[in-house]
Amino acid sequence: MSETDANSDTAIYHMCRRDEWQTAQTSGTYGGSSQDVADGFIHFSTARQVVTSAAKHRAGQDGLVLLRVDPEKLGAALKWEESRGGHLFPHLYGDLPVSAVIAAYDLALDGAGRHVFPAELALAEGE
Repeated sequence: MSETDANSDTAIYHMCRRDEWQTAQTSGTYGGSSQDVADGFIHFSTARQVVTSAAKHRAGQDGLVLLRVDPEKLGAALKWEESRGGHLFPHLYGDLPVSAVIAAYDLALDGAGRHVFPAELALAEGE
C-alpha cells in the first residue's frame, strides 16, 4: 500500500465480538479487544487487508461483527504504521467513537469455518 492509499478517505475495518460492540453502542465508545488493549492501540485493516487479517487473527471465531469506520472522524489518533509484510495498517491510539462507525456487519462462518464478508469487500479485495 502506498502513502497515498493510506491517506485516502476510504473506510477502514475492525473486527470485534458482538457483545463488545453492543456494550460500545450503549457507552458511546469502543475501547478495543483485550489484544488491542495489550498492544496499546485498536487494530484496523483496509478493505484489501481485512480478509487476510480475519484468517490470521480470528480464524473460526463465531459471533463477530465487522465495523466499517470513517477514518476522517478519528483525527490525529489514527496512525498508519508498518506491520505484517511491510504494509501500512491503520492503528487507533484511543477509543473508537461509535459515531465514527458507518456500518456494522455480522460475520457468519461458511461451511469451511471462514468468515463471510459483505459484498463491498469482495470488490476491494480483487482490485
